[in-house]
Amino acid sequence: MTKRHVSLPAAAADGVDRFIESVDERLSGPEDTCEVVTDVLVDLFGDREAYEAWQAGEDVSPATRVRLQGYDPCNTTLESEYYAEKDEDRFEESKHLQWLWRQFDATPMADNVAFALQFRQMLANHLFDECGDNCRFFKGITFTYGHNISVGDNVVVHDDVHLDDRGKLTVGDRVSISDGVHIYSHDHDLVDQTHVDNYHTIVDDDARVTYDAMVRAGCRVGENAVVGARAMVQGDVPAHHIVVGTPAKSVKIKPGWEETAESIDDGRLTHRQSEREIHHEIDNEVEIFDEFQRTLSPPDAPPTTPEAAQDADTPPTSE
Repeated sequence: MTKRHVSLPAAAADGVDRFIESVDERLSGPEDTCEVVTDVLVDLFGDREAYEAWQAGEDVSPATRVRLQGYDPCNTTLESEYYAEKDEDRFEESKHLQWLWRQFDATPMADNVAFALQFRQMLANHLFDECGDNCRFFKGITFTYGHNISVGDNVVVHDDVHLDDRGKLTVGDRVSISDGVHIYSHDHDLVDQTHVDNYHTIVDDDARVTYDAMVRAGCRVGENAVVGARAMVQGDVPAHHIVVGTPAKSVKIKPGWEETAESIDDGRLTHRQSEREIHHEIDNEVEIFDEFQRTLSPPDAPPTTPEAAQDADTPPTSE
């Protein structure tokens, strides 16, 4: 056993429980989510007096006004808000919840582990498509949307992890994701960077993805497998295998599982991304623009349209 039980003093624990329960009830009730998030953030940042003065029409400095407006997620934008293929209806609420998650992490309370883990578990229950029990989400975790993520029981996600759910991300029971990990569910085309393909990425039960590793979109990390530090997974990791390197290769099977695990030649991982592609359509009313305006054809070659570039036999790249 590597951990010991630690608890807050009774009075502090009671305060934490009351606060989290009150936010949970409000998010579950009929109140507008945007208003709930605004109200909670105003109090978390200790800005109630200034906020009410501003709401009452009193003069505030331009900087103060921007700060107070920023508690309301309706006055903000996130990077994922610009993605043309996003589900507008689902994103409307998940944006507000994601803003509360991100801004909570900017408060001093985010470093109070006993409080912060309970608060993020409660938020995950509302934000994710599914979230199991007894999960531990540490500081600095980011998502694309949040609503395309499913997480099992007893999952731990450490500091500064990015869980990309532009496609779909499924994480099984008892999974451990270490600091700095990036798990993707979308890829960009090599020729036309503006073309994006979305995939279903899976991390199965009891798997471990360790420090600073990257899992490419559409890959599967098998049950009880281990992805070594700073490895780059670009294929499916078989159950019980340990993979390391760039690109990641299997170097051994976890001791005791040799008779159970499948064998693979040369440690090379099988690429099954195409089997997990998620097809999407963009609403015709969405105005799409190309922020790069790059030339897609080499000099003296016939002009290449974005559509032709998308059909080229070139592998996509993770962002």
